Amino acid sequence: MPAYVVFIREQSFDQSELLRYSQLAPAGLAGHSVKPLAMYGTHQILEGPEIEGLAILEFPTFEEAQDWYNSPAYQKALKHRLRGGRYRGVIVKGIQGSQDKLTQNGDT
Repeated sequence: MPAYVVFIREQSFDQSELLRYSQLAPAGLAGHSVKPLAMYGTHQILEGPEIEGLAILEFPTFEEAQDWYNSPAYQKALKHRLRGGRYRGVIVKGIQGSQDKLTQNGDT
């Protein structure tokens, strides 16, 4: 079952740290099955406070998303992202199958 990592950038503090993160982060993807679905593109806030942007990454499983996030290569890059801005990060397990699961789950 797929899993999704969602990063929400609430506020940038230091562009040089974010640049360093963007230079190091790709190396953290090596050896991991990840599919970028959205990367800080145009967005519209429907509810809640304004954000600067968000990224969504798809992984084959929840465990693979955890392994990627906790990998030494990504952790090396992560410290720069956290110095560069305020973020929220979440791993969420996806669903497989039809839209019927949305109504069965009750979390709509």
